[in-house]
Amino acid sequence: MTIVQIHEHAVPVTSDRISLREFLELTGVTEDALMELVRLDWIVPARTAWEEFLFVDMDVFRVRKYRRLCSDFELSPVAGIIIVDLLERIAHLEERLRVSADRL
Repeated sequence: MTIVQIHEHAVPVTSDRISLREFLELTGVTEDALMELVRLDWIVPARTAWEEFLFVDMDVFRVRKYRRLCSDFELSPVAGIIIVDLLERIAHLEERLRVSADRL
């Protein structure tokens, strides 16, 4: 959890955003690998006024899955991105089907 300084009140406020350092620790990716994912617009972090990256929990889960797939199957970064995106689409469609079935 990152502490964000609000200038009007001068009191730190907790945030659900994750700093770059914390993100790297949580995911195990290198900074270079993460910057490649950011350059590819697969991970789109928020930025502070000082241009520091802030990530969300979902980014951690996506990058962990990406890292595991690339490692296990020796995939290129683009292949890993495509597979994670397809897995997310499948999960979304399965959820929509489940909701539709519950309505019947």
